[in-house]
Amino acid sequence: MIAIIDYKAGNLSSVERALKKLGYECRITQRREEILSCERIIFPGVGAAGKAMYDLKRLGLDEVLRYAFNTGKPILGICLGAQIILERSRENEAECLGLIEGNVELFPQPLFSEEKDRLKIPHMGWNSVNLRKKHPVLEGIAPEDEFYFVHAYYTLPASDKYVFGTTCYGIEFASVIGHKNLIAMQFHPEKSGKAGLRLLENFCTWDGRYAE
Repeated sequence: MIAIIDYKAGNLSSVERALKKLGYECRITQRREEILSCERIIFPGVGAAGKAMYDLKRLGLDEVLRYAFNTGKPILGICLGAQIILERSRENEAECLGLIEGNVELFPQPLFSEEKDRLKIPHMGWNSVNLRKKHPVLEGIAPEDEFYFVHAYYTLPASDKYVFGTTCYGIEFASVIGHKNLIAMQFHPEKSGKAGLRLLENFCTWDGRYAE
């Protein structure tokens, strides 16, 4: 069973539909005992970092996530769930979970493409990911594959050792980060067609081990 953490940050039913399409049992839940009894955890989310951290703490799910991480349970962060695993977010100046060293920053403005066209914030739409390192969850992903992004803030890990993939949108930013049994993606794999489903399937069979 896969737990999809419900902390009132949206984006849950699309993740559930994608997993069921792949044939995996999953449950949207905010019950701590239920989450910890599952084999793996998906931590999705859209919205603001400050509100998300408030709700996680109110529900006691911040400690659940830390415990799951420290005990080796496979965890997948998606979008906002890829940001608040870091230490601090510029959005609401929120203190976050601190599972990975680093911060979340706002895209600089104005922001321009290589062709000097002004880019809109938030970054919304399809973009590719430049894979920096191998990881079991990223297996089978090709350079031409594209993924769906919606975000105004980006992850800035404290070390390249946490960066598995980058994306260019005016600047190059970390779009796939991870550490030990945790991997997280700024984009939405559940909304990214076949390539996104491949990532989700890889996660659903990953044992949480990664040799850095």
